[in-house]
Amino acid sequence: MKIKMNTKVSIITFLFTLILFNCKNDTALSEYKYSDKPIVLNCNNLNSKLYNEALYSFENDILNYYGGISTKKSLLRAYSQFIRYAVYDRVNYSELMSEHSLKVFEALKNDKTLWDVNNSKSHLNYSSPLFKCIAENITDQDLQKTLNALLTTNSMSPKLFGAPLLTRYKGAETDKALASYIAFDLYYSKFFDIDLSKVNFDKPQTPVDFNKVPQKPINGPLK
Repeated sequence: MKIKMNTKVSIITFLFTLILFNCKNDTALSEYKYSDKPIVLNCNNLNSKLYNEALYSFENDILNYYGGISTKKSLLRAYSQFIRYAVYDRVNYSELMSEHSLKVFEALKNDKTLWDVNNSKSHLNYSSPLFKCIAENITDQDLQKTLNALLTTNSMSPKLFGAPLLTRYKGAETDKALASYIAFDLYYSKFFDIDLSKVNFDKPQTPVDFNKVPQKPINGPLK
């Protein structure tokens, strides 16, 4: 009788461990390139390791694409250009994204708390634990007040928050809560609208040439 009971306990323990393992690996990523970087979002109940990887992979993408064509690339310049293009819907995400960022996104997609795919304003879930952590930790008090006001009135959107963000983007280089907002709402959220099967990573990435005058001005009223 005791042997049977021990067997049952062992089976239950095994099944429970298996369930936990499967749940844990729903958002697993096979390779972490930035695990040596500081954790940027340290709130409770967050998949900090994956979110951390997502931010640094995003920053690497914009640095390579918008950071300048010289050997002295600037992350601040990259943020300036990316935000300006993103707010006015001029980002070519298929060219900008790296293969690693796509793998990160595939892992992020399985985080059911993170997304609201039916939201026409943004696919990011503004009620998620991640977004709550971002809203609580943005160090720019004016941006934080604006963000929380938009959340309170249920009017938060990349377009409305984009206007003040355009003038205060400099903080993103050091304020990683703000940088995380940019990465998740203006970058990974947009991947849902791309035919990812047609993205060609074998094609050389063409950085933005800042000496070339764009055919269409990157300005105009926000909608």
